[in-house]
Formats: sequence, C-alpha cells, structure tokens
Amino acid sequence: MSPVKGAGAAGGSKPPPLQPIDRETLWDRAYAALREALLTGRYEPGHRILLRDVAAELGISLTPVRDAVNHLVAERILRRGTGGQGGGAVVPEVDGGQLRQLLIMRAELEGRAAYEAAAHATADDIAILRGLLADMKRLIDVEGHQGYLDVHRRFHFHIYALSGMDIIEDAIETLWLRCGPVLNLVLPEYVPYLKQMDYHAEAVEALARNDADGTARAIRCDILEAGRYIQALLQRGQA
Repeated sequence: MSPVKGAGAAGGSKPPPLQPIDRETLWDRAYAALREALLTGRYEPGHRILLRDVAAELGISLTPVRDAVNHLVAERILRRGTGGQGGGAVVPEVDGGQLRQLLIMRAELEGRAAYEAAAHATADDIAILRGLLADMKRLIDVEGHQGYLDVHRRFHFHIYALSGMDIIEDAIETLWLRCGPVLNLVLPEYVPYLKQMDYHAEAVEALARNDADGTARAIRCDILEAGRYIQALLQRGQA
C-alpha cells in the first residue's frame, strides 16, 4: 500500500522546532575583531592589514573580512590598500595636526562623559576601577607592556558607560580607533611619563566622592597632557 500524503503530519507527533539562527554574522565578528585590535593598539600607523592573514587568524573566509574592512574604510578608520578591495587596507598615519584635533575632541567628549558619570558611580564601580588601575600599574612594567592598552581602554570606557550617554560613547570609541595605533607606536618611550602622572587615580577618587568637576578635570588633564607629550615624541621621530 502506498503511503498516504500528509499521514505523518496528521497522525504523528509534531516535529521538533528549528533551532534559532545566530543573528551575529561572520561579518559582525570580523568587524568587531578588527575594531578591538585597533582600540587596543595592536596595529601601528602604516601597518598593512592583509585580508588573507585576518581570515586565517579568525578561521573564516575572505568575504566577511573584506566586508568588515570595507566598512572600516568607509568610516575613515582604515585607508584602502593598493590593489583595490583585494589589497586589504592600511592603518593611516596621523600627523601632529590631526592628532591635535583628535585630542581636542577627545578631551571635550570624554570630559563631559566623565562629568555625567559621577552622578551614577556606585561602590562596586569604584572597586572595579581600582582593580583596573592596579592592573595598569602592574602591566606597565611587564616586558613589552603586553595588555596595558587593553586594560587602559577598559578603565576609561567603564567610566564613560556610567554616563548613560550612548551616542557620545560611540563617538568617543571612533576617536579611540584613530588614536589607538599612535599609542602603540609611542608606548615604549611614553612609559616613564605614565609612571609620573596619576590622573587615573585622581579620576577614581573624584568619582568616589561623586565630584563631577573633579572627575572631568582629571580625565581632561590625562588626555591633554599625555597628548602634548605624545606629540613631542612624534615630532622628534619625524625629525
């Protein structure tokens, strides 16, 4: 006897539901990985990012990597490499004038975010920031300063997240994407200065007092004074 069409659906049990599809695409993952690398200063200015190398490191095909790189080029975070889309991208050089503009914008936006954060910082937040501060002081003496820039970023962005100003936080991150490679380039010579300044600790103590003006002032001083020192290093290197 031939099977009756639909008999299984009508008389049998309901088939198991389909598994939800992960909404995070490979493009998203490649884009996030490249942004993280730039934020933590993995690439120096002038570094050439090859699609095949990134794809191999991430264990994915070239297409999502190409899409992620194209997006970063459109955002002016990366510069198109030679050979069109197949040539990957290059981390842009930043001259003194461009760095000055980036630092002015950072000081204004990050100072404001820090000001707003002071009203929302809890005892748990202060404990987290003090832990990150201790990690920064430890990592600055590690050979090659491995991990320092990552913890440094987490410290700053924990403060900015407390502001509740997500649009400003997104703008700050874009500025950091352009500054990260420069920090990587000058970090070895910058270390002695980092050990002298303690604006990070001042910011934490101001937050603990819910002192908005003090928190904003510490963050602005951290950015502007460090920026002046970094600009001097870059000028000596160009000379």
